[in-house]
Amino acid sequence: MTNNETVLQLELPGIKKLKSGKVREVFDLGDSLLFVASDRISAFDVIMPNGIPRKGEVLTQLSYFWFAQTQSFQPNHLLSRAGDPLPKNLQPFAAQIGRRSMIVKKCQPLAIECVVRGYLAGSGWKEYQKTQTVCGIKLPPDLKESSELPEPIFTPATKAETGHDENISFEEAKKIVGNEIAEQARASSLKIYKSAREYARQRGIIIADTKFEFGLDNGKLILIDEVLTPDSSRFWPADQYVPGKGQPSFDKQFVRDYLETLDWDKNPPGPKLPDAVVAKSTAKYLEAYEKITGKKL
Repeated sequence: MTNNETVLQLELPGIKKLKSGKVREVFDLGDSLLFVASDRISAFDVIMPNGIPRKGEVLTQLSYFWFAQTQSFQPNHLLSRAGDPLPKNLQPFAAQIGRRSMIVKKCQPLAIECVVRGYLAGSGWKEYQKTQTVCGIKLPPDLKESSELPEPIFTPATKAETGHDENISFEEAKKIVGNEIAEQARASSLKIYKSAREYARQRGIIIADTKFEFGLDNGKLILIDEVLTPDSSRFWPADQYVPGKGQPSFDKQFVRDYLETLDWDKNPPGPKLPDAVVAKSTAKYLEAYEKITGKKL
């Protein structure tokens, strides 16, 4: 996919498409699904007219890495592994989807986002300033922006098809998915986050917070979608971490910061990203992959 093609909806003739998200295309393979991560980038819930080359590749390959890291204690939806050849009916599309696709189980996704925060940033920092809480969880006084929390906290959110996800309390999450599933999702989310945070910290990255998706496979909770990528997490360079302010990051905050300098009302259509912003964003995504995995993509 070239930088201009990234924003077009991907079609695979003969393969039924189920949906196009902000980044992902989902196709029906009969007894399984095909996820394809495009290079599209959204900011403030608006998809930009040009994408970030190789972004979809990074999201997919980093997700494969984390699924492998966590599969010993957390079942997931993967039916393919990184580097597996595509099935015969998908071979004609190998150039388009090769390193940006995964074949996964069909399951029933939970109707909540499973967010874990280890540091005070984003909407959590805004809420804390007003109420000293995040999603109803009382926190110590005198925390600063980007402060590390005494313990990671589970702060679920509703899923919004359009617009922003809304933060909710754990009690509200239980009403949506049931007590037992909510308890399992919280325990699994915290376990995965703590394990990944420790691993990433040794490689120079702070995972400040992240969002997991879970589904039910014959009643069993499995990890689905993408895992611990720069799109679903805040990645900060550990060697530049200074609490009391916003942190430089490996995620799309760089694009958001550029957009904040423009006279744009944050409604569609989004402005075209300059070549320099695109190139720097690609470099940041690749650097995050290389730091975490220890390999070049």
